[in-house]
Amino acid sequence: MISRPWSGFWNGFLQSLRALLHPPRRNRAEAPLQAWETAATLRRRALGAGILFSSVLAGWSQWPQNLQGLGALLGWTQWTLFVLLFAWVSAGFLTAVLGFWVQLHPDPHALAVPSSHADLPLDPGARTALIMPICHEQVRSVFAGLRATCESLAATRDTTLFDVFVLSDSSDPAILAEEQAAWRELHDQLGHRLNLFYRVRARRGRKKAGNVADFCRRWGKDYRYMVVLDADSVMTGSALTTLVGLMERNPSAGIIQTLPRSVGLDTVHARSQQFAGRVTGQLFTAGMQYWQLGESHYWGHNAILRIAPFMRHCGLALLPGKGNLSGEILSHDFVEAALLRRAGYHTWIVPGLEGSYEQQPAHLLEELQRDRRWCQGNLKNFRLLWEPGFHAVHRAMLLTGVLAYASAPLWMAYILVSLSLTALNPHTPLLPALWPVTLSMLFIPRLLALLALFKRGEQAKFGGTSTLLASAFTEATLSLLQAPLRMVAHTLFVLTALTGFRLEWKSPAREASTLAWRSTWQHYRGLFLIATGGLALASLRGPTLMVDLLPIALPWLLAAPLAIATSHSTRFLKMRGLSLLDIPEERRIPSVLRRAWHYAGLQPLPSGVSARFVRSGTGTQIALDRAQFLNLSR
Repeated sequence: MISRPWSGFWNGFLQSLRALLHPPRRNRAEAPLQAWETAATLRRRALGAGILFSSVLAGWSQWPQNLQGLGALLGWTQWTLFVLLFAWVSAGFLTAVLGFWVQLHPDPHALAVPSSHADLPLDPGARTALIMPICHEQVRSVFAGLRATCESLAATRDTTLFDVFVLSDSSDPAILAEEQAAWRELHDQLGHRLNLFYRVRARRGRKKAGNVADFCRRWGKDYRYMVVLDADSVMTGSALTTLVGLMERNPSAGIIQTLPRSVGLDTVHARSQQFAGRVTGQLFTAGMQYWQLGESHYWGHNAILRIAPFMRHCGLALLPGKGNLSGEILSHDFVEAALLRRAGYHTWIVPGLEGSYEQQPAHLLEELQRDRRWCQGNLKNFRLLWEPGFHAVHRAMLLTGVLAYASAPLWMAYILVSLSLTALNPHTPLLPALWPVTLSMLFIPRLLALLALFKRGEQAKFGGTSTLLASAFTEATLSLLQAPLRMVAHTLFVLTALTGFRLEWKSPAREASTLAWRSTWQHYRGLFLIATGGLALASLRGPTLMVDLLPIALPWLLAAPLAIATSHSTRFLKMRGLSLLDIPEERRIPSVLRRAWHYAGLQPLPSGVSARFVRSGTGTQIALDRAQFLNLSR
């Protein structure tokens, strides 16, 4: 894979501006636009017009008046921040409305799973590599999920099209020994049904992207497609073969992304996130699919890629310069999708494809540790915003990836400016006149998601109407309490990424789900002191200001106990007969998940279900760096 140097932000901006002012003439020999491309253009224009109209209307209604001196400066700063944030909220709200429509009225232009082709055999030449890059993971759970995936794949008639690769970047000798032992066991169970390979990389540069690129350089030419799994991914054989079939029937598709269902952990935090993803998350994904269509997101896992164009066009050069925003591309998935689109290939999301699963972080601190990595990666990607040839939709994705985290310091700045205005003039309200509208736009998507479930008659899958409503209320309450904590954390992540200051943010290991009081208090004692001092100062101005600050200050005061409480298991709810936050995959557990949890030691298999395949007498092959193979016979 050859990496092509980046043009740079300003050089790219000038080139893009010239292309906009002097667009090239369309070649008559070029293929006409497909129907979905025309529909996507109209939808994007309508979405953009809706965001612009609502933002202008909100800005007009909040136009600053009768301000002088420092008050004028603060007032116009507040107004600018308000318009930016209202536009951001409007984009999410309108996407949710579109998602509600799509969930009730199937989109004729979307890439759907054709049930009529489910029994058609696949082309024998559609060789597919199923790869799982890992690095210092919890070995038992990783290989449990992989074994369940391989067993499901081995039960299909297209098993011979697939080869399975575990691509290890681990360096700890103890973990490597554990990986190799798990690999021997996996091969003994399934080596007679699937080609299974394990590779340890000696030169561990560029993290996951480098790991995948190394695989492509060594073995990519042997395959037409590549399915990428994360360490916590589980997929059914039916989903894998369906992805290959979709690729075969859509030769212009470069990536087809599934919508992984979050499942597998039982902490309050994880199950709340699982429920939100299963209900509201699907609504937003459907809305994004409606206006993105063939220029959709790629999330880096549980997706299939056309490997030849990926190798030709997706080499990732280093970002020039020094500091936190240079060097390796971290959020490589967004960039790879943009590069493939520039090369003429499309990226599709297929939300309706069943059999794709992942896990959520067990607790809030683990989620924030992950967000810190994603934040830095997304901020780095902003430097590629004007890269020549990138499609406008992928530029928008790079921008929204930044705003997913940069909106936090914008909210923080808005609050501080509003407090300053109130301090200058006690008669100035802390909250804008439109705050009920803004709050409604944040919560209406949850109501639309529930309404869509009721319209489709799916409430029984979540435990019935009353259980579903109670679960939705619980998730919304937790989200409301955690939002100020995420705002502070994301603000710190953005500031440290931009300034280069180091911030120690250590999270407990994944297997240690329940948080300890001492370590959690160390994370949040600063917030507790700030909230206490802020409320004390606000009380000097009067009770009204203190009450206005409570929605932010109260979660800061309760940050440590909230994080600890939500890191506990929900077994106590089950023991009391409560089914809060249930999702369909927990009420009727798919076979592939039941097996994965059994192999991980989390759940016994039901009687009559075999836990093993016939033991193979062949040896185990472990591929080492430079494609050397050692035959480790038993």
